[in-house]
Formats: sequence, structure tokens, C-alpha cells
Amino acid sequence: MEISGNEMSAQAQRDLLDKLNIKSASDVVNESKDKLGQEEFLTLMTAQLQNQDPMAPMDNGDFIAQMAQFSTVTGITDMVATMKSMVDEFKQFRVASVSNILGHSVLVPGETTVADINGELHGVFELGKTAIDTRVNFLDAQSGEQLESRNMGPQAGGLIGFEWTDLPQDYRAGSKEIRVEVMVNYGDGMESLQPNLFSKVIGAELDKNTGATNLELQNAQTVDASSVLRFRM
Repeated sequence: MEISGNEMSAQAQRDLLDKLNIKSASDVVNESKDKLGQEEFLTLMTAQLQNQDPMAPMDNGDFIAQMAQFSTVTGITDMVATMKSMVDEFKQFRVASVSNILGHSVLVPGETTVADINGELHGVFELGKTAIDTRVNFLDAQSGEQLESRNMGPQAGGLIGFEWTDLPQDYRAGSKEIRVEVMVNYGDGMESLQPNLFSKVIGAELDKNTGATNLELQNAQTVDASSVLRFRM
């Protein structure tokens, strides 16, 4: 039976791999648990150099390319392991960091809140441009009754802070919710604007599915820690 040159070359390669006790690519596919490690790669590379045709030696570029390819794969594997370790450490660090703000106030978007430990209410709103009139109304969250109003007049664009420090006694204890309404006039009449309110952090948990850190606030609101604009002692 006549054997072609390609078949002889394949058989010679197979004999060489068997002699070096290295599995071929097909063996690796069939036995996925076996992988070509650094030692095996170097052994194969050495054998390849020793058995090359002296009349047609391996090109330097090909040799460097093979080494670079192996180094890249090894580097990626090491990088993946390092990144996984960093993610685990980051999760632990984030939980520890969040625990440090328990009992403190955070600023988050919202319309409803309760008085803080001092019996006061503080918040911020942002103007996209100069307004000719601004107003903040404080209402009972249940009945809608207006409790107080702050006419803040014209304001330049940017962050504008507001506060209400002389709350009625029924609201100072933090047992009754207050709804905050921000009204602004850019020149075309009054329109509502989203307020951002300070609220005390009373709990925190790490979502095991998404990895997000959720904060439980005193106003019965639960928010993602990433939505916090700022916090204060």
C-alpha cells in the first residue's frame, strides 16, 4: 500500500509526540481535563528545534510567534485568576465601606422623607439654567396638606440647597412622612423639578445576584448605593 508524504509526516509527528509523552490536539479534545502546560510546551519546542530540517530551519519569526502566543495565553489565564481575586476582595471592601455609613445621612433622589435626628429636613435640587423663580413646598405625605413653603426667588443654574428646621412637633420626631415639591420657572411658567433629599441609612445588604449594594433608608426607601449623590456625618 502506497503511503503519501503527508501521511508519513503526520505519522512521524505522532511518533515524536508519543516519544515525548505529549498528547496531540485530538487527544486534548477527547480528554479536556489534560492541558498543554508550560513545561510540555517548552519540551515540544525543544524537540521541534532538534528535529527540524537543517536545510530548511524554522524561521526566527515563526519561533518568536509561537513563544509570544504561549506567553499571551498564559498571561490571560493568570490575569483572569488575578481579576477574580480582586473582585472577591472588592466585594468585601465594599461591604466594609458601606457599614461605615450606617447611621449617617445620604443624599438621594426622592420626594418623600422624614425629619432627621435633629428634627430637621435638608435637601438639594439642580437647575439646568438660570431660573426667574424657585419655590419649595413641604406637604404631609398622606393628606397632601401644605405645611410650609420656601420662596427662594431667582437662582442661577447649578445645585441649590434648601432646609426646613422649624418643623411642627408632630413631624420633628420622624414618625410622619413629608413630601417635598420643588417648583421652578425658567420663563415659561412654573414646572416641577426632582428634589434630592437627605435620609438616614439604617441598613445595607449586598445583592448576591447582581453584586449591587442596597441601602435601606429611614424613609422606608431602598436605593442602590451607586445612586447616592453625597453623604454627611
